[in-house]
Amino acid sequence: MTESQGRQQGASYGPEPVDISEKGRRGATPVSLDRRLFMRFTAYGGCTDPAPVIDALTDSGVTGALYLEVGDPTGIGLAVVNEDPDYFVTDFRSLLNNPPFTKLTRKDEFEMFGRTYSIGYESDLEHVLFTRPISRITDPNLHWAVWYPLRRAKAFAALEAGHQRQILAEHGSLGHRFGSAGLAHDIRLACHGLDKNDNDFVVGLVGAELHPLSAVVQAMRGTEQTSQYLDSLGPFFVGRVAWQGRGTSPGGSPG
Repeated sequence: MTESQGRQQGASYGPEPVDISEKGRRGATPVSLDRRLFMRFTAYGGCTDPAPVIDALTDSGVTGALYLEVGDPTGIGLAVVNEDPDYFVTDFRSLLNNPPFTKLTRKDEFEMFGRTYSIGYESDLEHVLFTRPISRITDPNLHWAVWYPLRRAKAFAALEAGHQRQILAEHGSLGHRFGSAGLAHDIRLACHGLDKNDNDFVVGLVGAELHPLSAVVQAMRGTEQTSQYLDSLGPFFVGRVAWQGRGTSPGGSPG
């Protein structure tokens, strides 16, 4: 073997390229998009009047929603989305470090941060990763929301791929039935390595009424994923919309 042949053969043993783009499929053609939306959920207590918070959010051009918490008469929850993660440690950080937020008490147990993701079969990745989650968070007809984190059992990752797909299909079918009926719509976010409690996902359930959101969680208890392959679920933030906004996000339009 010549030196040149050795170099050519050795090149095939190098590390494979890493592709972390979101994947989909349009018919038989694979599609990908290396963009995604980030979302932070933050909750506060001590807010007896949400008007100053609403004014601050409107003036700052935030894209997201403000909720009045059911479990605390002074509680609020804020879901904010942006394509650029730098936004959360620059403009949004500055917003939270000024009144009226500095006069409130942050609730660490409801702190959530995640990113939109694709499953692999979606044909319109722009819709799945951007348009749909923003539309659901800011839809004026979807008054109620339940936000919570979840962590899968590590045993799920060891299951055969076909079994995993079967479990996820059962779970997804249930969500699709509630969504098709107009009762509950979900916002799914991955938070691997982004959550201080090692959660895997953040889920937002939104709808026109509160009861269907509780009903979908109850129904999901009976799925194989929830009953056998979840380590933790919650805490649950339950709230009603007080404000929704579609500001212009740094790094790109939210819509």
